[in-house]
Amino acid sequence: MTGARMEESDGDVQEERFRAERTGKLGYQPLYKRVKALLVARIADGRWQAGQSIPNEFQIAEELNVSQGTVRKALHEMTLDNLLVRRQGRGTFVTSYDDERILFQFFKLTPDEGSREFPDSTVLSLESGTANVAEADALAIPAGNPVWRLVRRRTLGDKPLIIERIVLPAELFPELDRFETIPNNVYGLYSSRYGVTVARAVERLKAVGADAHDARHLDCPFGMPLLEVDRRAVGLDDRIVEWRISRCLTEAHHYLSDLK
Repeated sequence: MTGARMEESDGDVQEERFRAERTGKLGYQPLYKRVKALLVARIADGRWQAGQSIPNEFQIAEELNVSQGTVRKALHEMTLDNLLVRRQGRGTFVTSYDDERILFQFFKLTPDEGSREFPDSTVLSLESGTANVAEADALAIPAGNPVWRLVRRRTLGDKPLIIERIVLPAELFPELDRFETIPNNVYGLYSSRYGVTVARAVERLKAVGADAHDARHLDCPFGMPLLEVDRRAVGLDDRIVEWRISRCLTEAHHYLSDLK
């Protein structure tokens, strides 16, 4: 390998500069961070698909003209971010949105007794509309932009547990209503059909009283205390791709956050 650095390649500099300008983060970054940004972009633009095996460290280092140590550090961070998964003896793969991943990374409601389970879902409504002020603020889009509004009930063992309202920017999810059914695992749908990868989520929790809609679909008294989880799901490009309000019964469940 020559002593040339990645930043000396015009193509790489242009790609890095474009990404930095797009995210508003133009400025110095360690080399491994820039390598990571380029590799994350390959997932974001679909060059690396969910479940796909990626080239090994040596191949990536040779392609980008950097050391294997630099690539190793970038891949390690992507693994910690749950974007990649290493499989002993098989290689490194782009993480897929299977139920197990969703359960342990994004679903935090846990039974007071017994093991955690992935809930079933029933779609109550899916409608198009234009973003109101609250939706526009949550999704960081202009008010009046087209959105999808999805309402569904989630159950465990046929018992209602969660009433969920999801708002999505329509430009990211065109013709969402063409699907015969919306799958239980919507993050898998976002990734496989639209190339939208949810990298992380920001949640806010508060106690609320059940309104008439909640009471009807959760089969609980009006005004019953519920746990409200307000989630903004963020894509690989740091764009908010989903606003979700979940109202949860907690008589036999609690919210589990594993702080590390």
